[in-house]
Amino acid sequence: MVVAIVAALTGLWWWQGRPVTQPPGMLAPEDPLQAPPEAPAPWTFRNHSLTALARFELRARVLGVERYRFDRPAELSPVDFALGWGPMSDSRILDAFSIQQRDRWYFWSSPRMPIPEAEVIAHSANMHLIPATPLVEKRLLAVKPGQVVALRGQLVRADGKDGWHWVSSLTRTDTGDGSCEVIWVESVRVTDR
Repeated sequence: MVVAIVAALTGLWWWQGRPVTQPPGMLAPEDPLQAPPEAPAPWTFRNHSLTALARFELRARVLGVERYRFDRPAELSPVDFALGWGPMSDSRILDAFSIQQRDRWYFWSSPRMPIPEAEVIAHSANMHLIPATPLVEKRLLAVKPGQVVALRGQLVRADGKDGWHWVSSLTRTDTGDGSCEVIWVESVRVTDR
Protein backbone atom coordinates (compact mmCIF):
# COMPACT_ATOMS: atom_id res chain seq x y z
CA MET A 1 0.00 0.00 0.00
CA VAL A 2 2.78 2.44 0.94
CA VAL A 3 4.62 1.65 -2.30
CA ALA A 4 1.47 2.40 -4.32
CA ILE A 5 1.00 5.75 -2.57
CA VAL A 6 4.64 6.73 -3.12
CA ALA A 7 4.40 5.69 -6.78
CA ALA A 8 1.18 7.69 -7.23
CA LEU A 9 2.67 10.80 -5.61
CA THR A 10 5.84 10.48 -7.71
CA GLY A 11 3.74 10.17 -10.86
CA LEU A 12 1.66 13.22 -9.90
CA TRP A 13 4.80 15.26 -9.17
CA TRP A 14 6.27 14.30 -12.58
CA TRP A 15 2.99 15.01 -14.41
CA GLN A 16 2.60 18.46 -12.84
CA GLY A 17 6.21 19.45 -13.59
CA ARG A 18 6.55 18.05 -17.09
CA PRO A 19 7.59 20.53 -19.80
CA VAL A 20 4.92 22.02 -22.03
CA THR A 21 5.51 21.44 -25.74
CA GLN A 22 5.03 24.36 -28.10
CA PRO A 23 4.70 24.70 -31.88
CA PRO A 24 7.54 26.10 -33.99
CA GLY A 25 7.83 29.86 -34.35
CA MET A 26 8.80 32.73 -32.07
CA LEU A 27 6.36 32.68 -29.17
CA ALA A 28 7.78 35.81 -27.53
CA PRO A 29 9.27 37.98 -30.30
CA GLU A 30 9.73 41.26 -28.36
CA ASP A 31 12.75 42.21 -26.26
CA PRO A 32 12.21 42.96 -22.56
CA LEU A 33 11.23 46.54 -21.70
CA GLN A 34 13.28 48.48 -19.18
CA ALA A 35 12.71 52.04 -17.92
CA PRO A 36 13.82 54.24 -15.01
CA PRO A 37 12.32 53.18 -11.66
CA GLU A 38 9.09 54.79 -10.53
CA ALA A 39 9.91 54.64 -6.82
CA PRO A 40 13.66 54.73 -6.16
CA ALA A 41 13.20 54.87 -2.35
CA PRO A 42 14.17 51.54 -0.72
CA TRP A 43 11.58 49.33 0.98
CA THR A 44 11.88 46.40 3.39
CA PHE A 45 10.99 42.83 2.46
CA ARG A 46 11.79 39.75 4.57
CA ASN A 47 14.40 41.64 6.62
CA HIS A 48 16.16 42.97 3.51
CA SER A 49 16.29 46.45 2.04
CA LEU A 50 15.27 46.46 -1.64
CA THR A 51 16.11 49.33 -3.97
CA ALA A 52 14.52 49.65 -7.40
CA LEU A 53 17.05 50.04 -10.21
CA ALA A 54 14.64 49.94 -13.18
CA ARG A 55 11.07 49.12 -14.18
CA PHE A 56 11.06 45.84 -16.08
CA GLU A 57 8.58 43.88 -18.20
CA LEU A 58 8.98 40.90 -20.47
CA ARG A 59 7.09 38.15 -22.19
CA ALA A 60 9.28 35.08 -22.59
CA ARG A 61 9.30 31.34 -22.98
CA VAL A 62 10.32 29.43 -19.87
CA LEU A 63 13.41 27.39 -20.74
CA GLY A 64 13.86 26.08 -17.21
CA VAL A 65 12.54 26.38 -13.67
CA GLU A 66 14.69 25.77 -10.61
CA ARG A 67 13.41 26.06 -7.05
CA TYR A 68 15.66 26.97 -4.14
CA ARG A 69 15.07 26.50 -0.42
CA PHE A 70 18.42 26.42 1.34
CA ASP A 71 20.80 28.94 -0.23
CA ARG A 72 21.17 32.50 1.08
CA PRO A 73 19.13 34.13 -1.72
CA ALA A 74 16.21 31.73 -1.04
CA GLU A 75 15.23 34.03 1.83
CA LEU A 76 13.98 36.32 -0.95
CA SER A 77 13.78 34.26 -4.13
CA PRO A 78 12.30 30.75 -4.05
CA VAL A 79 12.65 30.18 -7.80
CA ASP A 80 14.72 31.11 -10.85
CA PHE A 81 13.46 31.01 -14.42
CA ALA A 82 15.75 30.59 -17.41
CA LEU A 83 13.85 32.61 -20.00
CA GLY A 84 14.11 33.01 -23.77
CA TRP A 85 12.62 35.57 -26.14
CA GLY A 86 13.05 36.28 -29.84
CA PRO A 87 14.82 33.31 -31.47
CA MET A 88 15.26 31.67 -28.06
CA SER A 89 11.47 31.27 -27.81
CA ASP A 90 11.29 29.23 -31.03
CA SER A 91 11.08 25.43 -30.70
CA ARG A 92 13.03 24.99 -33.96
CA ILE A 93 15.99 26.80 -32.38
CA LEU A 94 15.58 25.35 -28.88
CA ASP A 95 15.57 21.76 -30.17
CA ALA A 96 19.30 22.18 -30.84
CA PHE A 97 20.08 23.12 -27.22
CA SER A 98 20.57 21.37 -23.93
CA ILE A 99 19.54 23.69 -21.07
CA GLN A 100 20.29 23.25 -17.37
CA GLN A 101 20.07 25.31 -14.19
CA ARG A 102 21.94 24.84 -10.94
CA ASP A 103 23.43 26.95 -8.16
CA ARG A 104 21.53 30.03 -9.46
CA TRP A 105 23.16 29.71 -12.90
CA TYR A 106 21.73 28.89 -16.33
CA PHE A 107 23.78 26.77 -18.73
CA TRP A 108 23.20 26.01 -22.39
CA SER A 109 25.08 23.94 -24.91
CA SER A 110 24.58 22.89 -28.51
CA PRO A 111 26.60 20.55 -30.73
CA ARG A 112 25.41 22.57 -33.75
CA MET A 113 24.71 26.23 -33.13
CA PRO A 114 21.52 27.20 -35.02
CA ILE A 115 22.12 30.90 -34.24
CA PRO A 116 25.26 32.84 -33.25
CA GLU A 117 26.33 32.73 -29.59
CA ALA A 118 25.77 36.49 -29.29
CA GLU A 119 22.11 35.97 -30.22
CA VAL A 120 21.71 33.29 -27.55
CA ILE A 121 23.22 35.62 -24.93
CA ALA A 122 21.09 38.60 -26.01
CA HIS A 123 17.84 36.59 -26.10
CA SER A 124 18.00 34.45 -22.97
CA ALA A 125 18.85 34.87 -19.31
CA ASN A 126 18.57 33.37 -15.87
CA MET A 127 16.31 35.52 -13.71
CA HIS A 128 16.07 35.44 -9.91
CA LEU A 129 12.45 36.07 -8.95
CA ILE A 130 11.37 37.80 -5.74
CA PRO A 131 7.57 37.52 -5.43
CA ALA A 132 5.94 40.75 -4.21
CA THR A 133 2.90 38.92 -2.75
CA PRO A 134 1.94 35.38 -1.69
CA LEU A 135 -0.34 35.12 -4.76
CA VAL A 136 2.54 36.03 -7.09
CA GLU A 137 4.71 33.42 -5.33
CA LYS A 138 2.04 30.76 -5.79
CA ARG A 139 1.74 31.60 -9.49
CA LEU A 140 5.51 31.61 -10.02
CA LEU A 141 5.87 28.21 -8.38
CA ALA A 142 3.15 26.79 -10.67
CA VAL A 143 4.94 27.76 -13.92
CA LYS A 144 6.34 24.91 -16.04
CA PRO A 145 9.17 24.82 -18.58
CA GLY A 146 7.84 25.48 -22.06
CA GLN A 147 5.12 27.89 -20.98
CA VAL A 148 5.14 31.51 -22.08
CA VAL A 149 4.93 34.00 -19.21
CA ALA A 150 4.55 37.75 -18.87
CA LEU A 151 6.38 39.23 -15.88
CA ARG A 152 6.12 42.81 -14.66
CA GLY A 153 8.03 44.40 -11.81
CA GLN A 154 11.34 46.03 -10.99
CA LEU A 155 14.99 45.12 -11.25
CA VAL A 156 16.38 45.54 -7.75
CA ARG A 157 19.33 45.57 -5.44
CA ALA A 158 18.80 43.60 -2.22
CA ASP A 159 20.82 44.31 0.93
CA GLY A 160 20.74 42.12 4.03
CA LYS A 161 21.45 43.35 7.54
CA ASP A 162 24.45 41.00 7.61
CA GLY A 163 26.18 42.85 4.73
CA TRP A 164 25.06 40.37 2.05
CA HIS A 165 23.84 41.95 -1.19
CA TRP A 166 22.42 40.89 -4.54
CA VAL A 167 22.39 43.29 -7.48
CA SER A 168 20.45 42.88 -10.70
CA SER A 169 22.04 43.13 -14.10
CA LEU A 170 20.73 46.07 -16.11
CA THR A 171 21.64 44.74 -19.55
CA ARG A 172 20.68 41.67 -21.57
CA THR A 173 24.09 41.18 -23.17
CA ASP A 174 26.30 40.41 -20.19
CA THR A 175 27.49 36.97 -19.09
CA GLY A 176 29.10 35.43 -16.03
CA ASP A 177 28.85 36.46 -12.38
CA GLY A 178 26.39 39.33 -11.87
CA SER A 179 24.71 38.89 -15.24
CA CYS A 180 21.36 37.62 -13.93
CA GLU A 181 18.35 39.82 -13.44
CA VAL A 182 17.01 40.09 -9.87
CA ILE A 183 13.33 40.91 -10.29
CA TRP A 184 10.79 42.12 -7.73
CA VAL A 185 7.85 40.44 -9.48
CA GLU A 186 4.60 42.38 -9.10
CA SER A 187 2.60 40.33 -11.60
CA VAL A 188 2.97 37.09 -13.53
CA ARG A 189 0.65 35.64 -16.19
CA VAL A 190 0.93 32.52 -18.32
CA THR A 191 0.23 33.68 -21.88
CA ASP A 192 0.46 30.49 -23.94
CA ARG A 193 -1.34 30.63 -27.27
